[in-house]
Amino acid sequence: VQTCALPISRLARPLRPLTMRTTVEAPMHASNSHSDTDRALLEGLPLRLVTPAELGLTLVPEETGTTFAENAAIKARAYHRASGLPTLAEDSGIEVDALGGAPGVYSARWEGLPDGAEKNALLLRRLVGVPEQQRSCRYVCHAVLIDRAGVEHHAEGELRGHVAHEARGAGGFGYDPVFYLPDYRCTVAELPPAEKDRISHRGQAVRALRVLIERALDAAPQASGRDRLPQ
Repeated sequence: VQTCALPISRLARPLRPLTMRTTVEAPMHASNSHSDTDRALLEGLPLRLVTPAELGLTLVPEETGTTFAENAAIKARAYHRASGLPTLAEDSGIEVDALGGAPGVYSARWEGLPDGAEKNALLLRRLVGVPEQQRSCRYVCHAVLIDRAGVEHHAEGELRGHVAHEARGAGGFGYDPVFYLPDYRCTVAELPPAEKDRISHRGQAVRALRVLIERALDAAPQASGRDRLPQ
């Protein structure tokens, strides 16, 4: 695997200004299944990330949006209302140009198939005969942070590549084995985990929100114990 820096066509950026009012130690609720990645990306901040299961929450918001941003906001708002905590949620997927942007927001439930080899095989079948120059695709992640005041902060990241001609690699999850990175000459599933986190669409989006959190922490006065959220 080459270790050269991967050119990313659009860096993640905060989409709204931050007006967060925060405390020194605030539990933050993560509404997604990638909490380990979130913990790593938010490491070093005076925040304690907790998952819905750790809070005893069993609700599963219905993702009725037509964009990643809409679905991320739906999940963030639902879990924020249920938990009363600052909440981090995201929605992500793959868009394939030759398929008109599909699977898009339906990536996780495309054709009713579970994540893994069966769904990846379907994608490869849909692109049989499609030449290399028309196999472009991108991963998109839209992340939403709702702060303790109920203000929403949005960030988005993307990673561009091509749909491979065959599945390769055992790492990652989802469409990673068929998402080929020309500059690395490998699929996302063949990347070392640390490198994947560094360049991934999800890593970009969460790091953009981390910048907002850091700014808020720098601007906030030192909180007293009574002002901190319960641990």
